[in-house]
Amino acid sequence: VIAIIAVLAAIVLVNVTQYIAKGKNTAIKGNLATLLTNGAVFYDTGSTYTAFDTNTVSGCSSSILAAINNAKGGTAYAGTDLCKIGTTAAPGTTWCACSTLNVTSTEPSGSTFCVDSTGKKTQTTTACGTECVATTGACL
Repeated sequence: VIAIIAVLAAIVLVNVTQYIAKGKNTAIKGNLATLLTNGAVFYDTGSTYTAFDTNTVSGCSSSILAAINNAKGGTAYAGTDLCKIGTTAAPGTTWCACSTLNVTSTEPSGSTFCVDSTGKKTQTTTACGTECVATTGACL
């Protein structure tokens, strides 16, 4: 009886861990999607995304950053590590933000989620440094 209970507990524990990681990934994606709305408002107030990456009110260094770090288990993202402002052609007119996701049965190791000022939302296995391009301020 004890062996059966132990096996069942192990099965439940594995499933619960997967559900927790999937829930955290959903939180990461939702918080990054919130940056789309915040970015539009930020642009409307100043006609530029300059300093959106370091803005502590509605930008990438706001409470959204803390929520993403919490869902990642304390990964120390700083605003400019999470968020890139476009630097070529028309600087400050674009931005992108990217985060790695927790490993689950549907998100393999190295999965990332990227959003940008065009409204693009992309999940890939491309590293954030490559996926969120600083020069263009856009997801690949």
